[in-house]
Amino acid sequence: MSDAFTVLWTHDTCRALRKEGRTGERPPVAFSGVHSSLPAWSGARAGDEVYALHVNRGVVFVVSRMRVIDRERRDCCGTAPATWQDPAFSGHGDWSMLGANGCGAAAVHVDATPVRLDMPIPGDLLAGLTWRNRRGQTRGLKYVMDGRLERSISLQGFYRLTSESAGELAKIVDTPAP
Repeated sequence: MSDAFTVLWTHDTCRALRKEGRTGERPPVAFSGVHSSLPAWSGARAGDEVYALHVNRGVVFVVSRMRVIDRERRDCCGTAPATWQDPAFSGHGDWSMLGANGCGAAAVHVDATPVRLDMPIPGDLLAGLTWRNRRGQTRGLKYVMDGRLERSISLQGFYRLTSESAGELAKIVDTPAP
């Protein structure tokens, strides 16, 4: 059975996606890392889904749903860097804003929905989203007030969703664009 996770994409990431004209396109790759600036996708396996989220002025948006294909370095990634000055993933330069240059970055090949910055999570649903850890304990978001997220700290990282919350996010993503 596959799992679903969330990852938070920062303002800088979403700004770069918009600036480089990547909205409406499907990212072929995302990046995992060893530093908190680039969350480790350590729990994700082939077939798992990852929902990229973004917070803007208290509203949480689903940017893309990515189904993990693999976590291997492939020919499409380009040659491995020979020195620290070489790009880590020259073959994915168009999507480098997703973390290609992060500390200990590793490619995660994905089958993704198009990048959108206009899919808000309704406030009533936001308060009910839940995640579970490996021991089966669940938690919700902190700092949700009147359907808005006042602080994004509880979204920062790579977290496993409960199946109910994954289903709710899937409904949002599967809603046709206006």
